[in-house]
Amino acid sequence: MHLARTRFLFFLAFFACALIVGATFYLERVVGNAPCPLCLAQRGLFLACAVICLAAVLHAPRMSGWRVYSGLLLLPSLTGAALAGRQVWLQAAPPENLAACLVNQQYLLDTQPWLKVLWMILAGTAGCSEITWSLFGISLPEWSLLAFAAVSLFAMYHLLIDFCQFRSIDIDASD
Repeated sequence: MHLARTRFLFFLAFFACALIVGATFYLERVVGNAPCPLCLAQRGLFLACAVICLAAVLHAPRMSGWRVYSGLLLLPSLTGAALAGRQVWLQAAPPENLAACLVNQQYLLDTQPWLKVLWMILAGTAGCSEITWSLFGISLPEWSLLAFAAVSLFAMYHLLIDFCQFRSIDIDASD
């Protein structure tokens, strides 16, 4: 019974991540919000989370396999939470502290080493600090931070629940 419930929960996580990626494409193509480099990185991390969850659903492993998928899911979700937190911080920072807008990202990747481009993306740009869309007074990076936090908690739940059950077995055992 636990395995079927876990498979369903991973499917729900996949569905949520896929909806988020679809919503970002909608906001880009239909509404016209051009994503900044941090937004594109977060989109890629949501896509990675969706792929990991879909692989877990299709594979349907035993308990140790679910822990492996949870560990794999934790990596992009925590990275995404860090990037979203960085973007929320950039939005709260005064605009004069931000770097100038980056030139075309593909041009940078063609002409610069990828580590330098990554550093420039993480440093933030003026485009990353603009609030172009909000829902209920919460900006898109704040929603992204909440979603990444939820996915991270979901992944940690599967890692920690088994650890707590294992610890309770050890404590109750008498020597």
